[in-house]
Amino acid sequence: MNCFFCKSKEMVEAKTTEVFEYGGNLIIVRNIPCLECEQCGEKYLIDSVMEQLENLSNEAKNIIQDVSIIDFAKVA
Repeated sequence: MNCFFCKSKEMVEAKTTEVFEYGGNLIIVRNIPCLECEQCGEKYLIDSVMEQLENLSNEAKNIIQDVSIIDFAKVA
């Protein structure tokens, strides 16, 4: 895989955090597996992780408080 921004081919496995806003509340998902460009630091999620992340955020919408913090590694 090449980085979309800098075109580097040097990608490494890493973790990232995503923040979503829903109805004025925040959903924070930590420890999401991703690929990170070693040159510029851009992060990419693979399709299966994106699907799980979408499912997690939809579930969190049902139980959301002011701020919900979810550890991807513990629930996926």
